[in-house]
Amino acid sequence: MSTTRTKNTREEAEKVRLATDVTPLTLKEAVRRSERPTRKRLIFSPEENLVKTSKKSRRTKTVHTNTLKKSKVEKQEDSDIENSDVECASDVNGGLSAYELERLENIRQNQAFLSAINLYQATETLRESTRPKPSQRGLMSRSKAAPKDVLPSRKSLRLQNKEAEIPPSLQDLRASLPDEETLRFSKKPPGPLPVVPLNVEEGSRLPSELIELCAQGSDWGDDGVLLFEPHSRAVGCMAFSNANPVHLLSLSYDGSVRCMDVEKAVFEDVYDMNDDAKTFDFMTHDCMTLVVGSWSGLVAIVDRRTPGNSQESLHILDPKCVRCVSVHPVQKHYFAAAENRVVSIYDSRCLKKTQNKAVSQLHGHSLSISSAYFSPWTGNSVLTSCMDDKIRLYDTSVMTADTPLLTSISHNMHTGRWLSKLSAVWDPKQEDSFVVGSMARPRTVQVFHESGKLQHSFRDNKHLTTVLSITAFHPTRNALLGGNASGRLHVFSD
Repeated sequence: MSTTRTKNTREEAEKVRLATDVTPLTLKEAVRRSERPTRKRLIFSPEENLVKTSKKSRRTKTVHTNTLKKSKVEKQEDSDIENSDVECASDVNGGLSAYELERLENIRQNQAFLSAINLYQATETLRESTRPKPSQRGLMSRSKAAPKDVLPSRKSLRLQNKEAEIPPSLQDLRASLPDEETLRFSKKPPGPLPVVPLNVEEGSRLPSELIELCAQGSDWGDDGVLLFEPHSRAVGCMAFSNANPVHLLSLSYDGSVRCMDVEKAVFEDVYDMNDDAKTFDFMTHDCMTLVVGSWSGLVAIVDRRTPGNSQESLHILDPKCVRCVSVHPVQKHYFAAAENRVVSIYDSRCLKKTQNKAVSQLHGHSLSISSAYFSPWTGNSVLTSCMDDKIRLYDTSVMTADTPLLTSISHNMHTGRWLSKLSAVWDPKQEDSFVVGSMARPRTVQVFHESGKLQHSFRDNKHLTTVLSITAFHPTRNALLGGNASGRLHVFSD
């Protein structure tokens, strides 16, 4: 009887397995799980089981460690269950319990739902995609190495002395732009220009005597100041003619030199060069002949009496730059040129177009030279200002190949890129004093003796608050003029 019941029970289990397509549980598992106190599960919910399955898939496999005693007990239980007959199990459980049958049905429904949404296939695809690929060690065989595209090497057109190719669109744009000369600057028209102030009403007349106007103030213009524009770019150098005080010559970076004639009320066109002009000085006592230096190392000899605005001769001195020229006050054929890091003295009677040799040179400068001036009366010394924070005086009483150094004075010459460079200039009324602006605070202008001793400092804590890069003494009066980079002038007098 018991054998028949057991057989029937097995047949029922086999039928359930075939109907649900689920691997049946062994009797061993059924007995072991039936003995464990398990909470009865609720009816199948697809959403709940899907969440549980997802959580289960993200969990990390853990290894359950049990004590040796518990393992032996479980092994003994398994052995007893295997050796016992089916009747014992039938007597205790009556075959598969209702709970086990309900559990099998839940498993079947869960697997049917997971199969319907292709979760098994998606899990296997994800596992295959995340599986690390075996690393390649050693050298890759040449047969397996992927061929690389070899691109042609780039060559500089500049090194090949070739012009860069310009796209057609840029060529059309370039053709519509003005030429290079127009882009660089628009010069004033050649010839004389009328002396018309820019800061007065149109049609206003100039004062009859402009010299007296400058000496006393006036109700003309802004606080007695008249603004003129004879050049198209900034003015780099100015000087009154010693022979005729009504002539004021000015040099601009646009390459032009003009003379303001107050009596004629015109700006005469003295000289015009294609290169950027930097400095000039008078080579004759009547101030009719000039030496003009440019940024590119050229010097031009200009005669104001010659018709037109061209030079008498043009010479190449230093291939880099000529920052300052100064003519000897007695021997007018000598002039000093502040070049890159050396001051050279040339004889204008021996100048050539190229490869000119200096009569004497002033060495010892480690950086660029801002200015170099002969002493005003005898020319026995030259005063230089250098960016190595030194003001130097050289002995030029005798023209030798290497001019000896007399004095070296430490002075901060670094004004920055937006301010004009400091330059020490002589007092024209005496041979042994010079003036220079200062970077010290409070702002000041300093006067030194040729020996290097500080003689006087001009200060004004209320009005003088900027660096005065440009300084000049009055030729006859005890007055000093200082100008800053924004165009403000300060006058000190007794």
